[in-house]
Amino acid sequence: MAATENPSLKRTPLFEQHVESGGKIVDFAGWEMPVQYAGIKEEHVAVRTGVGVFDVSHMGEIETFGPDAEAFLQRILSNDVTKLEIGGAQYSVLCREDGGVLDDLFTYRVAADRYLTVTNASNHPKDLAWFRRQAAGFDVAVVDSAEATAMLAVQGPLAREAVQALSDQPLPSKLRSGRRRIDGLDMLVAGTGYTGEDGVELIMYAEHAPIVWDSLLRRGAKPIGLAARDTLRLEVCYHLYGNDLMESRGPIEAGLGWACKEDTGYVGAEAHAATRAAGPSEKLVPFKIDGPGIARQGNPVVGGGEVTSGTLSPSLGVGIGMAYVPAASATVGTALQIDVRGKTRDATVAAKPLYQR
Repeated sequence: MAATENPSLKRTPLFEQHVESGGKIVDFAGWEMPVQYAGIKEEHVAVRTGVGVFDVSHMGEIETFGPDAEAFLQRILSNDVTKLEIGGAQYSVLCREDGGVLDDLFTYRVAADRYLTVTNASNHPKDLAWFRRQAAGFDVAVVDSAEATAMLAVQGPLAREAVQALSDQPLPSKLRSGRRRIDGLDMLVAGTGYTGEDGVELIMYAEHAPIVWDSLLRRGAKPIGLAARDTLRLEVCYHLYGNDLMESRGPIEAGLGWACKEDTGYVGAEAHAATRAAGPSEKLVPFKIDGPGIARQGNPVVGGGEVTSGTLSPSLGVGIGMAYVPAASATVGTALQIDVRGKTRDATVAAKPLYQR
């Protein structure tokens, strides 16, 4: 079903394909996007057992190139960009001077002095402005390529088989990237994803997306909406900006210290080093509900803390989520109580990931 015509909302190049496939269209971060097609559980299971394809063309893309590209990105990204080889992919966070998280990002090094960074859809204008502001003094070009770019995520145990059948050469391995011709069309293929399953992400010219989408569906890929994307990522404890990450908190308490190399001197590094040295007062932890019930974002944790993400796990059959809790309550096995609309639900801090194949 199509959404009511709203000229203020954007559409990806695949909007008509979503409608034709029976997608339920909703407003997501200013975009008309499919929240589900056949149903959340059915789509979730399709990715866990077969292959699903997601339209993530609402994500933003920033190209950075020039003699100082590496030095510039080293200054603004939390990870060690000098370790990123040509054809590599790297996760990092973009932070304010006080350490608050502006966004979490994936950056691909496509040539010696050229990089592509993928931003979250709702944060793209803010991220682009931050990149351009911080670029002062560097011999670097910062280009917004979001409008000309489409992005598909093909995920699941059969995902590589489906894409390989359309590729002119072997696909990049996990956390690697490279140019390939998929269905005869040139694009960047990356061994990354947001589901905990194997697969690839395809970054291409916007006009090529419908061709590739249709080819993948003909090869058995199921279209997957935003709702199943959320349940899949939460089962493996991947962060969602606006829920688990935000400007008011830093990455150390969010459990992303592994992606923060403070000795590189990136923006926010001093604040993060101080938090790491002192120990964060709160930590983001995954949890499972012990009985019936589902906790949702904003539900308070009794004794201190707050749920940031929560859902019913299609794979586990129980309520799961993530919450910021006092550091003393962050140990795996710690009992929690969560106030769910006035009713207390017992929960337990669990190990990551919540779901394993």
